[in-house]
Amino acid sequence: MMLSRFASAKLVGNGLLQRKIASPRCAFLEGLRVQSIRSDSTLSLTEKTSAPPMVYISGEEMTRYACQLIVDQWIKPYFDISKWEMYDLSCKARDETNDAVLKDAVDAGVRIGAIFKEPTITPSALQVKEMGLKKPYGSPNGAMRRGWNGITISRDTIHLDGVELGFKNPVLFERHAVGGEYGAGWAKVGKGTLLTTYLPSDGSAPFIIDKRDLTDEENVAVVYHNPYDNVTDLAHIFFKRCLKFKVIPFVVTKKTVFKWQETFWVKMKDVFDEHYKEDFLKAGLLDTTGGELQHLISDAATMQLIRWTGGGFGMAAHNYDGDMLTDEVAQIHRSPGFITSNLIGKAPDGRLLKEFEASHGTVTDLWNLHLSGQETSLNPLGLVEAMIGAMQHAAALQVETHPGDAEVVEVHDKIMNFTTTLRLAIHNTFRYGQGTRDMSGPTGYTTEDFIRKVKWRLDRYLAAQLEENPPTLPEPDRHFRRNYDVDQKALKTLFEQYDLDGNGSISFKEFEKALTHLGVAPKKNFGKKEKSADI
Repeated sequence: MMLSRFASAKLVGNGLLQRKIASPRCAFLEGLRVQSIRSDSTLSLTEKTSAPPMVYISGEEMTRYACQLIVDQWIKPYFDISKWEMYDLSCKARDETNDAVLKDAVDAGVRIGAIFKEPTITPSALQVKEMGLKKPYGSPNGAMRRGWNGITISRDTIHLDGVELGFKNPVLFERHAVGGEYGAGWAKVGKGTLLTTYLPSDGSAPFIIDKRDLTDEENVAVVYHNPYDNVTDLAHIFFKRCLKFKVIPFVVTKKTVFKWQETFWVKMKDVFDEHYKEDFLKAGLLDTTGGELQHLISDAATMQLIRWTGGGFGMAAHNYDGDMLTDEVAQIHRSPGFITSNLIGKAPDGRLLKEFEASHGTVTDLWNLHLSGQETSLNPLGLVEAMIGAMQHAAALQVETHPGDAEVVEVHDKIMNFTTTLRLAIHNTFRYGQGTRDMSGPTGYTTEDFIRKVKWRLDRYLAAQLEENPPTLPEPDRHFRRNYDVDQKALKTLFEQYDLDGNGSISFKEFEKALTHLGVAPKKNFGKKEKSADI
């Protein structure tokens, strides 16, 4: 088992925050102490807990197979998941329902608010033919971001105590969930004039945004926009998370060239200055930034990510820049399997909707090996973190909608305890050298063996919580000691000497008099050395 200690709290010259973190060994021992505490949050294999409502979106290929094993072996033994609403977003199911299943999943997400999503396939032209699909279905993620009024996609590094990955401390990222190239309209055109005209919804006069003459025989015209109403929400989410994790915030744009991106920076800074600046100053998180929120040009951000391997920072960016930069974070931090992906949106009534998924795809190469009967070794950490996030958010939402309900609070506590214990079990399995082959080399566990090993460890940890605390035993009666030689008659005579009122008990005043008379009363300067005389 490889252990390491992190540096004490210090802001170093390259702008990275090295936070004071207890040694991984201490953290692990602290975790074990939690295991021994009996409370209403413990779970048993003999009595299942009803899991709160949640939307479960299944995908396909290797991650679908792994998630089936995880749910069957880790979740179902402890929870009744009948309140989970299941939606199959495999290409086959989308084709069979003419994509109605996607609409149903989006509607359910708005209604329930907590969503777990497995990786899915957006079929290419070749896959459309191979699968016999009616048409090339679009990315379900785009439909979800629109349907859930997507604000941000939070992507953070995952860390294992005692295991060296890429960044030593957390890196947080907020990627604007809407706008930019992903929602672009486009067409192949020839020579001519391209006119972009804006028609205001208030009925005022339209005006031309852009006019240009196209002189090439072949052109591609692209039109997109950046909606900025929800940037204020993004800013609050980002700065609150940076404070929680004690990291330095940076806002990333290319506003020096793309002048229209200035609005993103201004809105972020306005929220920061009005609501968060003082808290960041008090926390010492602006000591290396001149006491101000810092802006980074996207080009510089790509270089700083490589340099700032100490971690301890957060970045917020537009949709496309956020996509590219988080891919870079994933590569520095070993792989996309060690990055979370959490879409935060807003329901019409103002509730925050949260969808959790792994930041990687369906892992087609391992799926092909599996289909051919060969061993595979899929690291499910990203999938598990997404599952944990969705279950915790579902439990929190149920508490919000049922305030004061003791049973709901008990279920919430059980969910929190289970997910915390599950995280400890999977992390320790990696730390003990029992990980998948991406972590432990050729001798690492297969997909199935790793999931079984984590189940074994999870069951042990949860079972330990059910053990009763040992009783507190009174001091044994000294009368039965072999060396007990107290003179009972003399002791009674002494007691009666100080029991002044003869009532068979000694008051505090009588007790004080007795100890003082016997010379054993504690003194005010007890334990202090007398001051030496001046020489």
